[in-house]
Amino acid sequence: MPTVNAYAASSATSPLGPTTLERREPGPRDVLIEIKFCGICHSDIHSARNEWGSATYPLVPGHEIAGIVTRVGSEVTRHAVGDRVGVGCMVDACRECANCRKGEEQHCLNGFTGTYGAVGKDGRTTQGGYSTHIVVAEDFVLKIPAGLALDAAAPLLCAGITTYAPLRHWGAGPGRKVAVVGLGGLGHMAVKIAHAMGAEVTVLSQSLRKKEDGLRLGADHYYATKDPETFKKLAGTFDLIVNTVSAKIDLDAYLSLLALDGALVNVGAPAEPLSLQVFSLIMTRRSFAGSLIGGIRQTQEMLDFCARHRLGADIEVIPADKINDAYERVLASDVRYRFVIDIATLK
Repeated sequence: MPTVNAYAASSATSPLGPTTLERREPGPRDVLIEIKFCGICHSDIHSARNEWGSATYPLVPGHEIAGIVTRVGSEVTRHAVGDRVGVGCMVDACRECANCRKGEEQHCLNGFTGTYGAVGKDGRTTQGGYSTHIVVAEDFVLKIPAGLALDAAAPLLCAGITTYAPLRHWGAGPGRKVAVVGLGGLGHMAVKIAHAMGAEVTVLSQSLRKKEDGLRLGADHYYATKDPETFKKLAGTFDLIVNTVSAKIDLDAYLSLLALDGALVNVGAPAEPLSLQVFSLIMTRRSFAGSLIGGIRQTQEMLDFCARHRLGADIEVIPADKINDAYERVLASDVRYRFVIDIATLK
C-alpha cells in the first residue's frame, strides 16, 4: 500500500498536524491522483471537531480535491495519466439503487461513501484530500476542463456543486429573482452561478461590509439583514432563496421574503436544529427545502458550466502548516472566499 503524507485531526479538540497514511493499492477500475490543491470547507471543521457526531480518528479532511492522474488501473476507460481531475464529497455509492441509477448518487438509498470519515467497501475508513495522493474509483473522478485553474477549481467540487444543484433544480434563470443568504465560501459561488444563469441576484448578508464584493461577483442588489427595514422592503419578493450559512437563522423572517410558490433552500448545515411556524409556509404556498450536493453527472455539468462562463472560486492559497489558522479564520468569516491548501507544502 502506498504511504503518503497528510494532515490529520487526532481528536475533536486537538489541532490538525502532519502524519502519514496508507492508501490502498489501485485496483483495475481505480485512478491514482497526485493532489495539487484541496479546498477547506466548513464541513471539514464540523467533522474534525466532531460537531456532527460519529467522527473516527485520526481523520484526514478534504473533499475539494484537484490534481493530476498519475496511474490508472487496467480496466479504466474514462481517465488517462496526465489528466486534470477532481474529487468531491463522495468516492463511491452502491450504484444499483433507484437513485444511483438516476445519477443521484448523493442520495444513494444505501448511503454514499464520503471522501473522508466513511467506511469504504474494503472496510477501511476513507481519508480525504489534505494529503499528497488519493485512490478513487474512476466513476467518481471528475474531469476539470482546461479553462479552469486547478487551485480555483478545487472549491467547485463542493462549494460549486452545492450551490449549482439547487439553483438548477429550482429553476434559476432569466425572469427569476434569487436571493443568496451569506457571502462566504458557498455564497460567493451561488452569486456567481446564479448571475451566469441569468437570474436577478440579491445578497442578504448581516451587514453591508462585503457589498462591493457582492456586486463585483454578480449581485444586482445587496441588503443588510441586521436592518429590520430590509425584511419589510423585500417582503414577497423572491422566487428562490438559497441559504448558505451554517448557523441558526430566523426562518419565519426569511420565508416572508418569498413570493407565491417561492422556495427557501438550505445548503448550510448548522449543528443546531431549526424551527419555523407552519403559517410561514401555508399562507402563500411557500416551500422550505434542503439540498445536498449533486450526482457525478451533474457535478461534471457544473464544472463544464463554470469553464464556459470562466467561473472559479475566489481563493486564498495557504501552506499546510496554516490549516489550523485557516479554520479559525473561517469561523471568524475572515476569508474571501475560500482557503485552498497548496498540497506541494506537504511533501
